Amino acid sequence: MQLSESDRREIKGFLKKKYTLRYIAELMGRSPNTIALEVRRNKVKGRYIPKKAQHKTYVRRKYAHYQGKKIVEHSGLKQEIVSRLKDGQKPGNIARRITKRERHLPSISKDAIYRWLRSTYGTQTANWLSLHRKKKWRPRRRRHQKLEGRNFIEKRPKIADVRGRVGDVEFDFILSGRSGTGILLTAVDRKIRKTFIGKVLPVSIRNFERAFLRIQKRFPEMKTATTDNDLLLQHHQRLEKLLGIKIYFCHPYHSWEKGSIEHVNGVIREDIPKSSDISRYSKRFIQKVEAKINRRPMEVLDSFTPDEMLAKHRRRKRNMKKHRYDGVS
Repeated sequence: MQLSESDRREIKGFLKKKYTLRYIAELMGRSPNTIALEVRRNKVKGRYIPKKAQHKTYVRRKYAHYQGKKIVEHSGLKQEIVSRLKDGQKPGNIARRITKRERHLPSISKDAIYRWLRSTYGTQTANWLSLHRKKKWRPRRRRHQKLEGRNFIEKRPKIADVRGRVGDVEFDFILSGRSGTGILLTAVDRKIRKTFIGKVLPVSIRNFERAFLRIQKRFPEMKTATTDNDLLLQHHQRLEKLLGIKIYFCHPYHSWEKGSIEHVNGVIREDIPKSSDISRYSKRFIQKVEAKINRRPMEVLDSFTPDEMLAKHRRRKRNMKKHRYDGVS
């Protein structure tokens, strides 16, 4: 943590009393090296003056080479970075997206964005965003009742295992807190990472099936689905017939077998924290969360977004169909 002007006034008072630097550090709860460096670097003609020390520190940081000058000097680059940060995107993904896809902007690195955020030019933006929020870990609720007639993940087609096609999805549920009602049905395509979120309220097997059918209507490419062993899937064979797809189950307590949806759920939790009451979130809000996830540039997609990847896939399919039609005619 950096020293403030009031800290520097304290140091000046202790120095007047002839305290040692080590004792000053102990009194202030700081490292002795921090205090020693502060006094040595910010003396003026052998004297430590808090106001001048504060100004020297400010000037040093402002004009340091590592302060992300490229971002400061290029207003369009700064605007693009701030806009994407406010949209919940990570500096690494932003840097790759700008470097690879935004040709009208100068290339930038992840480290340069972090340096800018820590500099005098970017601290206000960093404070707005609260970039480093700690997540509170809580154990997931476990269901112990067995489901009959399951096809486990090892029977899934090899092409789905290697993410070789569009249409193999993973899905899961986000539950309300103890005092809340409603759940979210979340689904993600394994290849292009396109995400869908459906609200299930009140919670019942029928309403869950209707929510899944709504997702399939928006994503007719769906071919298989992978999930865990939730009680809402008691009638999974009926759901397979309704959707016209095959459902595969992870082994109990093996959540890493559907890592894509686990990652997506973590991202959703940034906007819908654990213990939330799902029933209090409007359909419009959930749509905004889904849209935000699908416009994130992702390293695994070569800095394209899931929306862009789905659009490219559907465009390619239309062109193939058109060529086949032209060839027949």
